[in-house]
Amino acid sequence: MRLKDKVAIVTGAASGIGAATALAMAREGAHVLVVDVNEAGAKATVEQIEKAGGQAAAARADVTRAADNQAVVERATAQWGRLDVFYANAGVPQWKMDLEDVDEKTFDQIFSVNVKGVWLGAKYALPVMKRQRRGLFLITASTAAIRPRPGGQTYAASKGAVVTLTKALALEAAPHGVRVVAIAPVATHTPMLPTFMSKKEVDAESLAQYVATVPLGRLNQPQDIAETAVFLASDAAAMITGSCIEVDGGRCI
Repeated sequence: MRLKDKVAIVTGAASGIGAATALAMAREGAHVLVVDVNEAGAKATVEQIEKAGGQAAAARADVTRAADNQAVVERATAQWGRLDVFYANAGVPQWKMDLEDVDEKTFDQIFSVNVKGVWLGAKYALPVMKRQRRGLFLITASTAAIRPRPGGQTYAASKGAVVTLTKALALEAAPHGVRVVAIAPVATHTPMLPTFMSKKEVDAESLAQYVATVPLGRLNQPQDIAETAVFLASDAAAMITGSCIEVDGGRCI
């Protein structure tokens, strides 16, 4: 088991990439605190982990609140005695639209969750990891940070911000033996996918248009990101920090 006895916090883990990663990390031996604003969804993920023989607990948290981030870090360390991985995965998408049609409330929400939420997670997780002199702070970025699509400028800017934050935090954390890495997925089959397409649900035509932009000929499944996250959390990735790992089927080439 690549993550035996490690302790991980995964935000946005009620569904999609977060749920898949929580399950994958638990299968590899980690104790996982499953965090989401959707408490019922977080508990459902924990049930799946426990049915598979893993160890996990659920916590409701709003990543835009400092107190909630502090609480989940304290809970994980109190319950399991350490913190090896904090995966700041929670995020919100943007409906495809021109800049002049994006209202300020939408901008504030996207940046509050996608940027402030990551910053707050780091604010409370990194001090614990620095004291331990080990740990990984992992972030879900996006290929939108590298190769934006038309109509997604606000989301792209938020993900670009966390890619830069990854590099800045990696420099700060490295002298303490702590790593900071981002993952940049291409469009992924999660509940957020229809929003990126400005649809209520994914239709065959829109899906085909997206798939046509990916050289490997498909979009990500959540498991693609989960397996990357497990690798990055393992000892095999001990020399990777400050990087943004593109899991994109060649989309950013």
